[in-house]
Amino acid sequence: MENQEIECAESAVEEQVADGNAAADSVFEGVREIQDDDAREIVEVDETDGEAEDDGEMSFADLGLDEFILSAIEKKGFKTPSPIQVLAIPRLLNGDANIIAKARTGTGKTAAFGLPIVQRIHEESDHVRALVLEPTRELAMQTCTELQSFSTTKYPRVAVLYGGAPYGEQIRSLRRGVEIVVGTPGRIKDHIERGTLKLDKIDYFILDEGDEMLDMGFVDDIESIFATANPDARKLLFSATMPRPILRIAEQFMGEYEVCEEEGFVEEPLLIEQKYWFVREHEKIEALVRLIDMSPDFYGLVFTQTKNDADTVTKLLDERGYDAAALHGDVPQNQREKILARFRRRKTRVLVATDVAARGIDISGLSHVVNYSLPFDGATYVHRIGRTGRAGTSGVAVTFVRPEERRKLEFLRNTVRKAAKGEMKWEPVPSVKAVLDVKRAHLLDSLKKKLGLVRDDAACDSSAFESDEVVPLPEGAPARDEAAKPCLKEADGVFVEMAKGLCADADPVGVLAGVLAAMYGSALDESHYGNVSDVGSQDRNGRMRGGRDSRRLFVQLGRRDGFNAKEIAAYFSGLLHIPGRQVDRIDVTESFSLITLPRDAADRVIEMSRRDSSIPHIHIDTRSNGGGRGFRSEGRGYSDGGRRSFGGQRGGFRRQEGQRGRPEKSRPRVHTPTERRGSSSYRKPYGGDEF
Repeated sequence: MENQEIECAESAVEEQVADGNAAADSVFEGVREIQDDDAREIVEVDETDGEAEDDGEMSFADLGLDEFILSAIEKKGFKTPSPIQVLAIPRLLNGDANIIAKARTGTGKTAAFGLPIVQRIHEESDHVRALVLEPTRELAMQTCTELQSFSTTKYPRVAVLYGGAPYGEQIRSLRRGVEIVVGTPGRIKDHIERGTLKLDKIDYFILDEGDEMLDMGFVDDIESIFATANPDARKLLFSATMPRPILRIAEQFMGEYEVCEEEGFVEEPLLIEQKYWFVREHEKIEALVRLIDMSPDFYGLVFTQTKNDADTVTKLLDERGYDAAALHGDVPQNQREKILARFRRRKTRVLVATDVAARGIDISGLSHVVNYSLPFDGATYVHRIGRTGRAGTSGVAVTFVRPEERRKLEFLRNTVRKAAKGEMKWEPVPSVKAVLDVKRAHLLDSLKKKLGLVRDDAACDSSAFESDEVVPLPEGAPARDEAAKPCLKEADGVFVEMAKGLCADADPVGVLAGVLAAMYGSALDESHYGNVSDVGSQDRNGRMRGGRDSRRLFVQLGRRDGFNAKEIAAYFSGLLHIPGRQVDRIDVTESFSLITLPRDAADRVIEMSRRDSSIPHIHIDTRSNGGGRGFRSEGRGYSDGGRRSFGGQRGGFRRQEGQRGRPEKSRPRVHTPTERRGSSSYRKPYGGDEF
């Protein structure tokens, strides 16, 4: 498949509007026991098994690897095998069983299957002996490079086949002869159909990142490839999670198999600090700029929902002077590889990508993942933030949430919490002052280091100062206080003369301040940053409180008037011509309700209530907006600081005649003069179709 794979998937994402949680279930579901216990055996690692006798630590040599493999491992700098390598390598070298291995990204699973396969296939062959399927082009290229690095001899030869690259070179590589083929399902299937790749004699069929394959919809392609492969080939499946579909594939194609998993393996919470900021859509770029500047070493992925969003965000960042690049299905393959190469070398600090285009990107050391758009489901969220905090390292994930997405956010928070993936915590968007304080401190620290004004404490032996013994200094050595002072790096004579010229008739401190202002003034100026509205904060339970751009209102409509929460939302949606979702935090009591509206809508409806007697009495809820302990649903009257109580001023909204004696025919059109209760008692003059 060409770039159409990504484009089609992205188009589907762009059209998706439902929250949904089906995908989350497949990501978070643990290993399930199969009814037929004879179908497979769970293999668990014995902590005392295979320990090296000398130091109690397992080595690669203890796993049965040959010298030429051990030599390659030494060149790569590998010291000790990871748990999944300890489990998988001996069984792949010595047994013949099919294997499912549960291994998280970053734990060395490529070496777990790659090292034994390279050892078993180290001679020239006239046919392909091993196939490795990867979900993305990037993973296919990375795996190919890793497999090639596992051998110090000419063989095995490895070819990589993926969509977006010309067929010609791939076909020539296959004709020259290869022992191992690594590729994506779409392109592998294409080569099989063209007759340029035959799998009827392979010895190994490896399915890597099985859960990713399922999420990306490759099941049909995988089944088609399985059907053309040698049925007696040894089948290996590596996956970070074990949802039911993975086990169904295993049952269908693998026959008897073993599951390799660490004894007592427990999915640990992600070592990621998860935050969310409430930000209006048009102010997200300003929030992103503040986030980047608050983190001087920012090196991260920014996820957008659409290709157009990715291009727009990248353009806006470029215009503000930030090194950013966009990655999506419309980016040609050669350009895509250049973008990723620059990002890996940190020439680009910010990579803005769609979910599908970022699949399989394995880049270590990411400091941040930013959800510029709230993901549709928990599965996507976990895939996104899992790009940082890998293999025991920490990271930061920040999610931008529009005010109207609060219900969707709560679903996401609950999903993440139930899956033991940590806790998403609200945080206010940093103020411009806070951002500038961080930038100034970082700039000052950086300048001190460049000028040699910061001592290298690592070179100091603190133990020399812990003893009371008087130790004579070597002859000519500076005194302790003198040695403790940092040494200013000598500048070139030309710059010294320039400095003297600048300071000849002026205060040196003032001159230096002027130089700093000229060099860094624009970057440290408040005008560099735009406005980010305060759209709310959180209470102690994590629920949003109304911010400066929302108001909490008292409305003299309740259950006895035939209203429930949905009908309250529909009423104000029709009255104000706003989406029903903007009528938020609806609390309905017997005789009145409390709602939250955007500030401008709240001001409008209060004015409408004052001018139009057919609209129920509405005023600002001073207890919720200005403090207090909230409201009681029944009991004492609800006061708004000395103004009208809800008890009897707008009696026309009650079922009996009001105290103001308004004739029945002039009552507001809120309910009919019958005693019908419930929604049938309410006339909806606005049509009710807008909600």
